[in-house]
Amino acid sequence: MDHLLDLFSKLNDLLFENVVQPVLFNNGWASLSEDAYTASEWFLLGILQIVIMLLVIRPLEKWRPLERDQDKKSIRVDVIYTLIQTLGVFRLFFFLLFSIPVDYVWGQLRTLGVPTFHLEQLMPELATRPLLSFMVYLVVFDFFNYWIHRAQHQWPAWWALHALHHSQRSMTYWTDSRGHLLDDVILALVGVFLSALIGLQPGQFVGLIVVSRLFESVQHANIDLRWWGVIEKLWVSPRFHRTHHAVGIGHEFSQGVLGGHNFGVLLPWWDILFGTDDFHSRVEPTGIRDQVLDGVSYGEGFWSQQWLGLGRLWVTLFGAKRVD
Repeated sequence: MDHLLDLFSKLNDLLFENVVQPVLFNNGWASLSEDAYTASEWFLLGILQIVIMLLVIRPLEKWRPLERDQDKKSIRVDVIYTLIQTLGVFRLFFFLLFSIPVDYVWGQLRTLGVPTFHLEQLMPELATRPLLSFMVYLVVFDFFNYWIHRAQHQWPAWWALHALHHSQRSMTYWTDSRGHLLDDVILALVGVFLSALIGLQPGQFVGLIVVSRLFESVQHANIDLRWWGVIEKLWVSPRFHRTHHAVGIGHEFSQGVLGGHNFGVLLPWWDILFGTDDFHSRVEPTGIRDQVLDGVSYGEGFWSQQWLGLGRLWVTLFGAKRVD
C-alpha cells in the first residue's frame, strides 16, 4: 500500500510540476498552488477511476449483461456526468463557489466554541492503525449516507432533484454519476461539514470518496450479478441496488408515497436494521412510475435534464406551474 501511495504521489508531482504549476505562474495565480495541487490529485484519481471502470467493470458488463438492448443515447449523457464528476470539474466549481462561505461558517462555529468530535476520542487505537481507522470511518460515513439517501427520497423538494438519477432506464456503470448539479452541491456541502464534525482527515475523506465511487459504479453496472450467501447481506450488490432503481419499488413505500427500499450506499446493514431492505431475486425494469405510466419527461440531454429538475423543484416548493 505504501508503494502504491508513493507511486501515486510521484505521478501527481509530475502532473503538477509540468502542467498545473506553469499555468498558475504564467497567469499570476501562484497563491492558489496548494488548492491546485489538491485539484490535480482529484483529476489523477478520476483518470484512474475511469481506467478501472473501462478495464474491469466494462468487461463484466460484456460478460454477463442483464439487458442487451439499451438506449445508447441516454448512456452517452451519463458519460458526460461521469467526466464532470470524476475529472474534478464539479469539485472545481464547488471550490470556486463555496470555499469562502464554508470557511466563514466554520470560523463562526469555532468562535462560538462548537467542538469537533473525533472518533479517536472513543477509540484511541485508531490514531496508530490507519487501516482500522479507514474501515471505522467508512462504516460511520455509510450510516449517515443511508439517512441522507432516505431524505433524498422522502423529502419532496430533494426528490425533485434526485429523481433525475432514477430516471435512467438503461443502467450501466456510468449511471452512478447521473444526477442534478444542485443535488451534487447539497451532497458535497453535507459531506464537507460531516467530515469536519467527526474529525475525518482530508486523505481519508479522499479515500472514502474513491472507494465509494468505484463500488457504486459496480452497483449500477448492467451485470446479472448478486453476491454469494451471507456476502449479499454484508455488501451492496448490483442486484440489490437494481431493486432500489426498480419502477415503483425503489422510490415508493407504496404507490404515490415517496420512500422506497435499499438505500444503503455500500452496506445493506442499515436497510436490514431499519426495515427498508428488499432482497427479492426478480429482475425489475428501472425508472420512475410517472415516467413509465404517464410519459413524464425527465429530459434527454444534459441541459434539458438540469432545467427540468429545477422546474420540478420550483413546482414542489411554490406550487406554480412549471415552464418546460
